[in-house]
Amino acid sequence: MIATAIRVDLQLIADMVESSTRALDVGCGDGSLLAYLVDFKRVDARGMELSQAGVNACVANGLSVVQGDADTDLRDYPNDAFDYVILSQTLQATREPREVLRQMLRVGKRAIVSFPNFAHWQVRLRLVFGGRMPQTPSLPYKWYETPNIHLCSIDDFRALCAETGVLIEQAIVLNRNSRPINLPPFVANLLGEQAVFMLRRD
Repeated sequence: MIATAIRVDLQLIADMVESSTRALDVGCGDGSLLAYLVDFKRVDARGMELSQAGVNACVANGLSVVQGDADTDLRDYPNDAFDYVILSQTLQATREPREVLRQMLRVGKRAIVSFPNFAHWQVRLRLVFGGRMPQTPSLPYKWYETPNIHLCSIDDFRALCAETGVLIEQAIVLNRNSRPINLPPFVANLLGEQAVFMLRRD
């Protein structure tokens, strides 16, 4: 499988990963990012995916993926087994985000995390004036079917990193058109629809 084009946020993650390294993509879905890392960056990329359909799709395309849960199965990996551990658009769906982040930075020398920003101005506006849980392009689910159980903002995530002694090496905030924006943190937390962070242990 030759992956030629991937989502903008996945491309940003791929750009953070150095060639010829080892990476674990947790919650790898259909394997789009994994395939890109293997095909274009010569990365020894492995995946973990909760859904059987996702695992089947990856394996059918020759990718090395196991079925597993970020909340429980990262503990089975040894320290520093990978150069990067990636969690794309999945942190908010984990039961214990803080522990998942800790395990990622134990297993990998660096962690790359992306997530939707629940403090985006459209989310705030629709909740305040509409009185109902909002739906946006990056948060398309209705409240009763969403996999998101821990809602956080960009500022919340920065605060978590500060509380746990995690160093932020790089942070990219994307607007509603999935384009990077360079703004002060307060404004980025208002206008950013999603964010990508590269982290390492202190």
